[in-house]
Amino acid sequence: MARFTRLSSDDRRSQLMDVGLACLAQGGILHFTVDRICKAAGVSRGLVLHHFGSMAEMLTAVYARLYRDTVPDLSALPPEDRLNALIEAVVAPKAFSRDTLSAWLALWGQIAVTPALQAEHQRQYQAYLAQVSDAIAALAALRGREVEPRPLAVSLICLIDGLCLQQCLDPDALGPEVAKAACHAFLAPHLG
Repeated sequence: MARFTRLSSDDRRSQLMDVGLACLAQGGILHFTVDRICKAAGVSRGLVLHHFGSMAEMLTAVYARLYRDTVPDLSALPPEDRLNALIEAVVAPKAFSRDTLSAWLALWGQIAVTPALQAEHQRQYQAYLAQVSDAIAALAALRGREVEPRPLAVSLICLIDGLCLQQCLDPDALGPEVAKAACHAFLAPHLG
């Protein structure tokens, strides 16, 4: 019986990123080690380094993956649906969970000491901010409202991050429905 399972390169990278995220969720950055990832994925150390080059590169890939998994591409949606789709996605049970928050916190803690991760954060955040700003601008134009989309987008993203943090610290006090209502209440005075 074969000791390892053969997967395509893309499938193996995806599997390793899943395992990396699970390690971050279980024990933060201290659990994000080659040995833990190899053991959980059932692969050799060389295979991890073959797919990512280094643990810093893997951490960066995991960060990008977490962003992609959490923040949907809203560009194809009509203006009326973009912000609602974003809010629905970021407070969905998978995104609005302790495991996801643990992974985010571990990754955010490494940004200052991992230049590649810092560069990836800047790319991902700027794309997220642009997408939310564009969605706000499109909806404001549709409704005949004048707003400054970028500061409003920054505030909405900060609100979402804070809601996620509070929900993970005390899930009984703040559920997804309350978080959605808070986001809509924040936007209503600006966008109607």
